[in-house]
Amino acid sequence: QVQLVESGGGLVQAGGSLRLSCVASGRSLSSYALGWFRQAPGKEREFVAAINWSGSSTNYLDSVKGRFTISRNNAENTVYLQMNNVKPEDTAAYSCAARFGRVYYYTQASEYQYWGQGTQVTVSS
Repeated sequence: QVQLVESGGGLVQAGGSLRLSCVASGRSLSSYALGWFRQAPGKEREFVAAINWSGSSTNYLDSVKGRFTISRNNAENTVYLQMNNVKPEDTAAYSCAARFGRVYYYTQASEYQYWGQGTQVTVSS
């Protein structure tokens, strides 16, 4: 069993930056692909970014490319989402997810086995 806990959310002005963290406990994340998803009120959950087990491959939602960066530190059992130049449309609850596997990254929520509770990001205009 893997437990995931996100932190780093908050209120930020448009154009600002935030760094989300997701720490795992229960098992080492070194054999897990990791992802970040978000859900705004009244909307479906949306893929944001994914990273494979080693950090050598990543994938992003088109609207965040060039602004967000996913990274991981397997020694610290942590995945990060650096959010730069944020926009009001980035406002959502952000959750991290983990899926066992040492090959690919995954972009579909249904492919992930473990989820955190989420952290709220609110971007003011």
